[in-house]
Amino acid sequence: MATKKDIRRQKIKYRIRHKVSGTAEKPRLSVFRSNSEIYAQVIDDVKGVTLSAASSREKGFEKSGTKSEMAAKVGKMIAERAIAAGVNTVVFDRNGYLYHGRVKSLADGAREGGLKF
Repeated sequence: MATKKDIRRQKIKYRIRHKVSGTAEKPRLSVFRSNSEIYAQVIDDVKGVTLSAASSREKGFEKSGTKSEMAAKVGKMIAERAIAAGVNTVVFDRNGYLYHGRVKSLADGAREGGLKF
């Protein structure tokens, strides 16, 4: 059963996705956050292809520090992988979450890694 909070996030998500779309030149950096983990994908919506992905659940990922610090590490990882895939500029899709806390840390980490928003 979906809670009011989930329904609200879905409405915000649909409103954002109506305006934000990724292309080959400027793909979409999508963020998903669970209670304990964080995931990021660089997506080309025209082809329907994920160009690169990173998460805090990967093997070899060092889970030390706060959740925000781990999100910043994931942001740097996704930036490295996106640049290796030939992507320098992205459109940020916060996926209905507030631009605050872990989502902001991931975005800042991606900027430090060299991605332009």
